[in-house]
Amino acid sequence: MTDEIKTEETTVEVPETPVEAPVAEAEVPTVEAPVEEAPAAVPAADVEETFDAMLEASLKPVHNGDKVTGVVVAISGTEISVDIGAKYSGFIPTSEFTDDGVKVEDVIHVGDEIEAQVVRVNDVEGTAMLSKKRLDAVKHWAVIEAAQESGEVVEGVVTEENKGGVVVNVNGVRVFVPASQSGLPKDRPMTELVKQPVRLKITEVNRGRKRVVGSIRAVQQKERRERAEKVWNEIEVGKQYHGTVKSLTSYGAFVDIGGIDGMAHVSELSWSRIKSPAEVLSVGDEVDVYVISFDAEKRRISLGYKDPNGNPWDKFTSTYAVGDVAKVTVVKLMPFGAFAEVLPGVDGLIHISQIANRRIGKPDDVLSVGDVVDAKITAVDEEKHKISLSIRALTQPEPAPARKVEEEEVFYSDEPEAPEEDALVYEVSATGEATGNIPTDAE
Repeated sequence: MTDEIKTEETTVEVPETPVEAPVAEAEVPTVEAPVEEAPAAVPAADVEETFDAMLEASLKPVHNGDKVTGVVVAISGTEISVDIGAKYSGFIPTSEFTDDGVKVEDVIHVGDEIEAQVVRVNDVEGTAMLSKKRLDAVKHWAVIEAAQESGEVVEGVVTEENKGGVVVNVNGVRVFVPASQSGLPKDRPMTELVKQPVRLKITEVNRGRKRVVGSIRAVQQKERRERAEKVWNEIEVGKQYHGTVKSLTSYGAFVDIGGIDGMAHVSELSWSRIKSPAEVLSVGDEVDVYVISFDAEKRRISLGYKDPNGNPWDKFTSTYAVGDVAKVTVVKLMPFGAFAEVLPGVDGLIHISQIANRRIGKPDDVLSVGDVVDAKITAVDEEKHKISLSIRALTQPEPAPARKVEEEEVFYSDEPEAPEEDALVYEVSATGEATGNIPTDAE
């Protein structure tokens, strides 16, 4: 049995005259709540089209030379797996990221987006070998060509020595630098540049032959001119520079002080007596020098290397005075006398007349190089830095040779002997005056 429930509809009549509402003291604004709109339904046709596009993309083939973009999904010891959104699994050899001992995990991580170029497709295995280096090289060709046109300086690393020059890697592009443009002297091997960073100028680009030629020397010359101009604008006597010894000669050393070679004379290399600059410096040495003089018109600079504060003449004048006795070393013999070192860097002259208390034919009759003797300082020339020494002033006059008169024969002995009763013996002083046993009128 079915119970039927009937609902009676009640009709409410609204009077024609509206009921006046009470006037409020202040009107309160009414805020309407926003109405949420239901999302528009995606047409089924569009859903099917999107799905079809994704399916088509996943099945899209790739070819050698194609540029692809993918996401790193895994990293192993030998390869990096990349999802390129195609039916092929992409991989890049880790060797492309481990040049010069770099760890692959330091340069790329899982989840990174990467661009690469397809190198080889394997339809059987469904894999595609990729290369990031090749794609980068293609990108950098435009940069290389632009650098040639503008003359811009590029940077790279020398990777190998090649026949007639070296190869520089400039952002993945191999640039050949002939030996004549390497910036090295002819006697230096090209191997010195291997693994060294260099700055070079692109002089030739041939994309068809994949040939790029550059010059390191051109950049060095340009930078050297700029540094040289700066030196000439700021140079002054006494200014100090840190330089590099470029070459040695018999008379001095040439030092590069920043684009300009100055010459340090052999006399300015050491306070001690030296015969050759090689006794003090070697090519390639880094040294601190100071400007003694310069000629801007002739582009010449005279440099000093020895420390002016270590001037041995100042030490000599503060240690010795005229009349003092010094222990000196004979360093050189000349026909007119002997040079002796009083202090390192300070020599004095012992004139031949001051070597012995007797007349000698030549200095080496008495002295030899290396002898150490006592000498008296007899004169000092402060202006010319000259010292006069005397050995004779410290010795007693040598007795005159004994003379015997026997049977009207006169002879002289080398060694003094006791005089006989009838012998006449006398001595001559350093000034030529006779002394000793001199006969008088009374005798």
